[in-house]
Amino acid sequence: MAMKPELTDPEGRVVVRRWTRHPRCVALARADLPKALAGWGMIAVEEVALLVLSELITNAVRHARVPGRQIETRYLHQGDKVRIEIHDAADQLPKLRTPTPESVRGRGLVLVETLADQWGVSPRAAVGKAVWAVLALPVDERASLVDGERREGQS
Repeated sequence: MAMKPELTDPEGRVVVRRWTRHPRCVALARADLPKALAGWGMIAVEEVALLVLSELITNAVRHARVPGRQIETRYLHQGDKVRIEIHDAADQLPKLRTPTPESVRGRGLVLVETLADQWGVSPRAAVGKAVWAVLALPVDERASLVDGERREGQS
């Protein structure tokens, strides 16, 4: 599965990838996110970030069925927070549902709602939407950041 080259801003606070809409892109995106988090000193949110990313990108793979269009992931470092965005070309908005105990699906956004500090959906200028979630470092980890960067000697 081809992945487009990484696009970043000059400060390295944004990582953008484009993926072919295929179930394999979930694992590829999951392998990519920890590299960005490590570079930003955001390892403390990695486990939750991977779960949130998995749920959001899986929804895009399943529901954003626009022929010839890719899925885009954006990871944005925002001081003591990371914003995970999944862009797709479908106009259908995700729906937060209350699954029954027998439900096999429909729990992804419930998990995102529970785990993320914020989440939402934003329209894109041309077509489609961006579904996003913001995760903040735990309070005890924030003290080791200065201007959004890990202090020397801190891991």
